[in-house]
Amino acid sequence: MPTGFGRLWTAQTVSSFGDGVMHAALPLLALTLTRDPMALAVVTAAGTLPWLLFGVLGGALVDRWDRRRTMWVADAARAALLAIPVVAAALDVLSIPLLAAVAFFLGIGGLFFDTAATAYLPDLLRRDPALLERANSRLRGAQTAMSGFAGPPAGSALLALGRAVPLLADAVSFMVSALLVRTLPAVPRPVPEVRESLLRQARAGASYVFRDRLLLGLALRPAVGNVAFLAVETVLALFAHDRLGVDTFGFGLLLTAEATGGLLGAGIASYLGRRLGTGTALTCTATVEGLAILGLAAAPNAYVAGLALAVCGAGMGATMVLGPSLRQAIVPAHLMGRVASTSRMLAMCAAPMGAFLGGWLATAFDLRTPLYAAAGMLLAMTVVTASMTNNRRVEAALSAARDDAPVPPAAKDPVRESASQDV
Repeated sequence: MPTGFGRLWTAQTVSSFGDGVMHAALPLLALTLTRDPMALAVVTAAGTLPWLLFGVLGGALVDRWDRRRTMWVADAARAALLAIPVVAAALDVLSIPLLAAVAFFLGIGGLFFDTAATAYLPDLLRRDPALLERANSRLRGAQTAMSGFAGPPAGSALLALGRAVPLLADAVSFMVSALLVRTLPAVPRPVPEVRESLLRQARAGASYVFRDRLLLGLALRPAVGNVAFLAVETVLALFAHDRLGVDTFGFGLLLTAEATGGLLGAGIASYLGRRLGTGTALTCTATVEGLAILGLAAAPNAYVAGLALAVCGAGMGATMVLGPSLRQAIVPAHLMGRVASTSRMLAMCAAPMGAFLGGWLATAFDLRTPLYAAAGMLLAMTVVTASMTNNRRVEAALSAARDDAPVPPAAKDPVRESASQDV
């Protein structure tokens, strides 16, 4: 792995810890201000709105800008932004509207950072598919460990020390990340100065995804998956309590089982890709997710439910390494930001649909119905996308990407070359 990857991994690990701190602290912080469920929902939803409103446009901007600079500026801006609620908490003037606004602007920073990081990584690793799988496995594993295991308990503990403490900790994590990213090696900007409108470039990026069956299949998996998983997540706490007899501590253990499976899945993703081929591996992991949710729906006790969630987490962890790695290896550099943001936006738009579906099915029928429906959606999605992401298509796309790969910068200007590939 290139030397710069270690710094990128460290930066994202530190930032993921801060995200985990805020994941637990933000709703608890809002809870100290109000008991209104709708007000709490506004704070939670505010962080996802930027992806719904500006996802594709953000990707187009990332494809115009220097990606390393975009990452460290986004993190530095998020660190500075958190100074506002820190001061407000110290002055005892913190409010729900302020928290929602902060969550919204943190979401904008996350949009730019995540999209730029996704586009920067293949340039750093020379679009080598094997290196991309290894890198994404390590990044995903660290993200799960920090945001799923270490961060949330730390966020709860820090909140006990004062309302401003977890906010300050998250600000420090962003600043450390920004400083580390600032030292990463520069890569050529993929697009020269263009006169084409931003909206037209954004539309071209989205069109590129929808016209390519392989990329469309890769985008449909997380989109349909988010509908299914949010349908499950909406009723999971109530299902665990009413049907499985699990208390608050036990519910935390169920979530830990899922995160543990996610770590395992991320760790074995590259092995599965090598043994089965990336296309077949993606079909297998999607099948595993659907069958695991089916097992969760039929679980007679908490132990079986925990095993089902761990298996589902393993499938998700492997999918979230294999899918993005393949996309990074086959998408041209000058379109990477737009393609990544389009795929992410589709997944984010699908999430509220899943939450509504889960709540409606539980109300109209019973608590197991959303789980059975989610399993059915996942298995149906697997059947539909199996031919779209099979090994033959994957190998053809990788071969085409290798044929189109630019020569080293010493022989050719990659910035000028990318202009000829503009959509």
